[in-house]
Amino acid sequence: MARWALRPGIMIQHAREASNDTGLVRSDVTGFIGVVPKARWPQGAVVGDFLEMPLGAYADLLSNPLRHFFDPVTRRAVRSFFENGGRNCKLFGLCIESEEDLMSDDPFAVVFHALLDRLRGEEDIGILTMPPLSYLPVTFDNRGRATVRCQPTMELLLVHCEEMNNRFLILDTPRDLHEGALVRWVREFRDKAGAMASFGAIYYPWLMAGDEMFPPSGPVAGVYARVDKEHEPFGVRWPPANQELRGVTHPAVDLKWGEGGQLNEEGINPILVQPARGVVIWGARTLSRDPKWLHINSRRIVSYLSEQLRRDAEWVVFENQRPELWEIVGRMVRARLDQLWGAGLLAGDRAGSDYLVQCDRELNPPEVRDAGQVNVRVMVRPISTTEHIVVELRLGADSGSVLGSM
Repeated sequence: MARWALRPGIMIQHAREASNDTGLVRSDVTGFIGVVPKARWPQGAVVGDFLEMPLGAYADLLSNPLRHFFDPVTRRAVRSFFENGGRNCKLFGLCIESEEDLMSDDPFAVVFHALLDRLRGEEDIGILTMPPLSYLPVTFDNRGRATVRCQPTMELLLVHCEEMNNRFLILDTPRDLHEGALVRWVREFRDKAGAMASFGAIYYPWLMAGDEMFPPSGPVAGVYARVDKEHEPFGVRWPPANQELRGVTHPAVDLKWGEGGQLNEEGINPILVQPARGVVIWGARTLSRDPKWLHINSRRIVSYLSEQLRRDAEWVVFENQRPELWEIVGRMVRARLDQLWGAGLLAGDRAGSDYLVQCDRELNPPEVRDAGQVNVRVMVRPISTTEHIVVELRLGADSGSVLGSM
C-alpha cells in the first residue's frame, strides 16, 4: 500500500513500516535530505515539493522504481548508513531548480518551508543530515578566507534541530575546504551559531572506498544508529566515537594523531586510521563552545530526557489544573528519572541523589493555571558532564518543552 501526493509535498509511504508502541523516544531513526533535480521532477511538481520514502533496509531503496528521482550522493549516503548498522531511516528528496536554491540567503522561503513543516511531524527522527550540501561551491578571498555558500541552509537545519529539541544534525565539511581555511570557517560558524551549536557536529575528512570519494555523514549516521541500537533503549548514553567505519578503505586525507587532536579541540571530529582496526571516528564533540554541551552524548541525553518527559505528560492537557495534579506530575517525572538513572544516563550514587524535580505553586501561579498549563522544573547532571542542567517543561495547552541551563 502506498500514498502519493503533490503540494505541499510528494510522499511515498509503505505499510510495511514497523510501528513503535513502546512509549519510549526513538533516537536512532535518521532523516536524509537529498535533492530531486528539475530534470527528474515528477509531473506537476514545483520547487519546494518533496519525495518521502521510509526505509528499513538498503534493499528497500534498490527495489523501489522511484529511487532514480533521488540524487546519487544521497543514495550513496543511505547505502553507507545501512552498511554501518543503521536500521531505519526516512529519505526525503527536495525538488530544486538548481543548486542556487540551496545557497540562498533565505533557503526557508525558497525551498524548505514545506519540507520542514513535514519534518516537524516526524517525532521519531533523532538524527538529521543533508549530504549534497558538502558538494556545493566554496569561494576564497585574497587572504584565503572561505565563504561556504550553503551555510545559511546549514544554519536553517541547525535551527530546526534546536526547535525539535530531540533532533541532532550531522554535518560534512565542504569538499574543497582543508587545513587553516577549514579551521577558520568552523570557528566562525560556531561563534555565529551560539547556543544552537550544541545540536550539531561536523566531521572531517571525506572518505574513500577504493577510488570512490564521498562525504562522511552517511556512514557516521549509521554509527550513531548502531551505537544506539547496541545499547537500546537508552543508547544516547554512549558517544558515537572510537567506532570503526564499514565500507571504507581509507580517509581522503591522511591525518596524523596530533592533527586529529588539534581538530577535535576546534570542534571538528576527525576520522583516522587506527592500526589493526581500520578507519575510526576519533571525536564526539558538538559544535558548541559551552562546557556543558561539548560532548555529543551530553546533548543527546538531555534532549532525550526532555522529549521523553514531554511525551509522558501529554495527558496533562486534558486535566484540571490543581495542586493534586502537580503532585501526580512530579511523581511521574521522578519515576522516569529513576529509570534513566538506573540505565546510567544520570549521575548520582543512588536514585534521586543528584537530580531534583519541582512542580508546585511557585512555578504554577494563577495565570499559568488559567492558561491550562503545568510548569515543571527538572535539574539533572548527565553522566558525561560535571555541571547540572535545568530542563523547563511547559505542559498543556499551546505549550511545549523548553530547555534552560544553569
